[in-house]
Amino acid sequence: MSDYPIERWRQVIGEAYEGRRPIEEPAVRGAVEGAVAGLDAGDLRVAEPPAGGGGDPASPAEWIVHGWLQQALALYFRLRVSTTWEVGPFEFHDKIPLKQNLAAAGVRVVPPGVARYGSFLEPGVILMPGYVNVGARVGAGTLVDTWATVGSCAQVGRGVHLSGGVGLGGVLEPPQSRPVIVEDDAFIGSRAIVVEGVRVGRGAVVGAGVVLTASTSIVDVTGPDPAIQRGFVPPFSVVVPGTLPKRFPAGLYGTPCALVIGRRTASTDMKTSLNHALREYGVPV
Repeated sequence: MSDYPIERWRQVIGEAYEGRRPIEEPAVRGAVEGAVAGLDAGDLRVAEPPAGGGGDPASPAEWIVHGWLQQALALYFRLRVSTTWEVGPFEFHDKIPLKQNLAAAGVRVVPPGVARYGSFLEPGVILMPGYVNVGARVGAGTLVDTWATVGSCAQVGRGVHLSGGVGLGGVLEPPQSRPVIVEDDAFIGSRAIVVEGVRVGRGAVVGAGVVLTASTSIVDVTGPDPAIQRGFVPPFSVVVPGTLPKRFPAGLYGTPCALVIGRRTASTDMKTSLNHALREYGVPV
């Protein structure tokens, strides 16, 4: 980051975002374009992990969110004009172009997979016919499987598997809002949904069809008494869909939750540990 005029860009972008400076000013356009170019190159990122990787799983340190970059992305949309371009038999009409120079970046994108300019894919990423939105970051060796969606500003770690149809939500506003975070070596099962800034810890296994929102109860049922938390899946947890009883005027009904039913083994090979967890706990993928 030292090669970028971060403090100047932060000030200019903040003033323009708050309406105290016209966005048409060359200085504003330059700061916005520069910030988005930095995101596209991987030199800047909307959110970054805490020093030491998060500390105690029971009380994880928060990721650092750079709200000024979310402001830059919001202004970028306002500054751009939609244009039409053709890619083989496909036609697009949008404000933001697609990423380029994928071969040089060591990234494989299978048609019609799409990664927008302003996102960053580390070397070894495989993007099947899915979607990576602006501001998102995907770590080395991660597989974004068919029709999986990585929303704006979402942070996906290294060695992650996003199975078919996974939906990771995006966030641009309000600035400083934590994006969805999936940490290294996690496995997200088919059609699982992770939104509203939920953080999935390193090595966790989230089963097919699990829905995680900021208000979803994540219930650890591995001990004698249930332990409930929200917004964070602890590292190496094995998670499946579940329900909790809730009384309504018409009676008692089950409401969705996520159940932590076990743990992956952190000390063994991650692939072996994943296969073991899927077999032992019967996690649907």
